[in-house]
This record gives sequence, C-alpha cells and structure tokens, in this order.
Amino acid sequence: MVTNQNIDQVITILRRLIRQWEEPIVGHYRVDPFRTLMSCLLSLRTKDETTRGASQRLFRLARSPQRMAQLSARTIERVIYPVGFYRTKARTVRAVCRDLLSRYHGRVPGDLDELLTIKGVGRKTANLVVTLAFRKPGICVDTHVHRISNRWGYVRTKTPEQTEMALRRKLPPRYWRIYNDLLVTFGQNLCHPTSPWCNRCPLSRMCAKVGVTHSR
Repeated sequence: MVTNQNIDQVITILRRLIRQWEEPIVGHYRVDPFRTLMSCLLSLRTKDETTRGASQRLFRLARSPQRMAQLSARTIERVIYPVGFYRTKARTVRAVCRDLLSRYHGRVPGDLDELLTIKGVGRKTANLVVTLAFRKPGICVDTHVHRISNRWGYVRTKTPEQTEMALRRKLPPRYWRIYNDLLVTFGQNLCHPTSPWCNRCPLSRMCAKVGVTHSR
C-alpha cells in the first residue's frame, strides 16, 4: 500500500519511469494559459492522441480569445472533430472566450475560484490551468489520478472531487503540482484501467491493487 511513509519513494520512481513516454498534450502548452485552458477543454473524455491533433488544428486558426471568438461554432466543430462531444465543446470554447473577453479583458485568470466562475470550466480544468500555466499550488484530479490513487490504497474515495480533497489533506504540498503529470502519464502507459501491466511496474509491491481483478 502507498502511504505517506513511502510516497517520496513512489514519486521518485514515477519521475524516473515516465521519462520514456510522451508528455500529455496539455502540458505542451503550459507556457500559455489560454492554450492550456483550450486544450484541457478539448481533452475531457477524449484520448490524448485525439486531443493532440485537435489542439494543433485549432491553434493554427486561433491562439487568442479575440480570434477564437470570431470563429463560428461550425468551424470549431470541423477542426476539433473527432474529440468526444465535439459539438458541445465547440460551443463551450466560444462561450469561454466571450466570457474571458467580457470579464477579464481577454486574459485567463490565475485564481482557482475565478476560473470556476467561467461556465464550462470545472475543477479538473481549473486546477490544471493553475498548476501548469501559473505554477501555483493545486491538485488536478482526472480519471487516472482518481483511479490510481485509490488503486494504490493511498486514498479511499468514490469521486474525483472527493479524491482532490483527500489529496489536499494527505499529499505533501511539494508534490501537488506534479502529481497529475506523473499519474496521467503512468496511467496512460502502464497502469491501465483494465488489465494493468503489474508485472512490468516498479511500484507493484507497494500497490494495494484495490479493484484489480485482472493484470498482466
């Protein structure tokens, strides 16, 4: 089981392990809060390789809220397809851009609570923008972070929001900003939702394997 007695060792192993794999696409835009936000919106319930192509095509057309808001929903739909719920996401992209222009002079706020006032921006997205683009403390919890933290036995929660709050209480603050990057890459490549590669995992002996019914 992963505990605060061995979490330093776990993080050290993960940092070394993920060097062999591609960084999640949202991390490629960490120097630009706007593109971080847009790419994260596209990534929701979508595979990383699909998000990668959609983000690249969208940013060829627009890299600012001003320019993005000028695009029609149909144009955005066309360039981001086949991300999941692409029609809904096209409308969300335009709405978020209009909100940024009307309330924040076209700038992405760097405060978690402010980001959460923007319709279409949830806790996962807001935390990712805060930690990646603004390098502020936060814990972004997506399906990988929620699943793996529970699989390890590090937390015992039922929802991503519960996991975020449990991690805020338990995880040492020095690891907050990097936790998502580490676990998403780990989850995409080794610790799969079903049939994880336990026989290849250097964390296997420390993992409680909660909910694992079949592994390789």
